[in-house]
Amino acid sequence: MVNVQVRSARLQDAKKIASFVNKARPGADFIDRLRVAERFSDVGFLLAEQQEQLVGILGWQVENLVVRVTDFLVAPAVDRVVAGRALISEMEEAAKSLQGEAAILFLPENPSQELVEFWELFDYQRRKVVNLNRYWREAVREWSNSTSEVMIKQLREGLVSRPI
Repeated sequence: MVNVQVRSARLQDAKKIASFVNKARPGADFIDRLRVAERFSDVGFLLAEQQEQLVGILGWQVENLVVRVTDFLVAPAVDRVVAGRALISEMEEAAKSLQGEAAILFLPENPSQELVEFWELFDYQRRKVVNLNRYWREAVREWSNSTSEVMIKQLREGLVSRPI
């Protein structure tokens, strides 16, 4: 098996990202380079590569000490656990350096058991939004008011009780 390398995406990667997304999701809305470039103003992207070929992306943002995973896609032809672990570990390490308390993944409506089990491999737990602490719940509501469940992982023990 070939190692997966993870790096931060750059604006010049927009065309490569658009092509990857379009190949991975045939029949879905076409994504062009400009649309990806526009997302860079809201989301940071990590790219997983094997032998200089793009095999996965993870989009994320941090606000009020909470990480929101906004995009996650791994090519079906690669070991999804290996590529996923590389992307998720890189994002979590960066989030911890930013004092992130938790990482939240937004689930689609009626998520497959396979999707839930995939994220459980990385210690994420499926939780109802109403059962989250106030700050995490607010972070979810800022992104989507209709979300009822998320996958979440607490990134550090001591939570911030007052502004840093």
